[in-house]
Amino acid sequence: MTIIIAEAGVNHNGSRKLAFELIDAAKEAGANIVKFQTFKAKNLVTEDAKQAAYQVANTKKEESQFAMLSRLELPYDTHHELVKYCDSLGIEFLSTAFDLDSLDFLVNDLALKRLKLPSGELTNAPLVLAHARSGCDLIVSTGMASLSEIETALGVIAFGYTADASTVPSLQAFQEAYASDKGQKALKEKVTILHCTTEYPAPMEEINLRAMDTLGQAFGLAAGYSDHSEGITIPVAAVARGAVLIEKHFTLDKDMEGPDHKASLEPQELKAMVDAIRQVEQALGSYTKKPTVSEVKNKLVARKSLVAAKDIAIGEQLTEANLTIKRPGSGVTPYRYWHYIGTESNQDYKAGDLIRE
Repeated sequence: MTIIIAEAGVNHNGSRKLAFELIDAAKEAGANIVKFQTFKAKNLVTEDAKQAAYQVANTKKEESQFAMLSRLELPYDTHHELVKYCDSLGIEFLSTAFDLDSLDFLVNDLALKRLKLPSGELTNAPLVLAHARSGCDLIVSTGMASLSEIETALGVIAFGYTADASTVPSLQAFQEAYASDKGQKALKEKVTILHCTTEYPAPMEEINLRAMDTLGQAFGLAAGYSDHSEGITIPVAAVARGAVLIEKHFTLDKDMEGPDHKASLEPQELKAMVDAIRQVEQALGSYTKKPTVSEVKNKLVARKSLVAAKDIAIGEQLTEANLTIKRPGSGVTPYRYWHYIGTESNQDYKAGDLIRE
């Protein structure tokens, strides 16, 4: 079954109440996981770092990233409450750490067993390494990255999973870990890699969904898709292409103030996406091509047989003029048409009678 992550992200707008309501909406929609973002603005950006163009457009406010993100922090105490609430509802709590302090909190305070490494941190080698050294399973998003950058990051992760604590990190050590059987085994057991287009919303012509296939083939890892497109079409298509995991932003209201609301699904849309994905999973079925249980009973109705086109007397020659093909399929198969042409009828037929052997 495809794992579906409902990405609440920062769509709680810093509100504890909204965070709880987002969990309710994710659970109601049928998502497996609800994901937030854990960070301290002071550790994430400089005080004068500019917003992305989409953030300015979506917030209709030009300010520093620091000012924007400071309003969107969730206190650590609130995280504990959210984890407890998720446990009570039976939905997994997940969060993305954007700095080492936040990662330490997720691993050692909240005791998460699964972590999400976001696209923007893929080249942040110390943070990538710390993720792997946690021993947690990792979901690695690859927006903005080339194959070589992804391989380098996977080398860091392989090193983190397998190297002795006394081994000094280095590019060579990362490459050796990635090339080793032990490193490859750890990656295959613990890493899911996600294709992603980092733009909000992502233009359809830049989705490049086939790149998800490339990731799985190039690195031999389970591959999924982190979606920033509008609507639900692309994540559903990704499941049809074999995605093992789908991540999608959602919000309680697209008209709320904040950087990610506009490119998010509202609760009813999130539920529609989950339902559509589950239908696609059912429809994918198996690789075996054979009549299904429901098809078998329709064979006699839908297929055809050899039929007398007009009255035929016993001993009369069967020809293209007096032999035709019609439903039902309970008589002689039309594959025998040429066998019968030119032979003599062994009985009398009325027009419309099925030909008998």
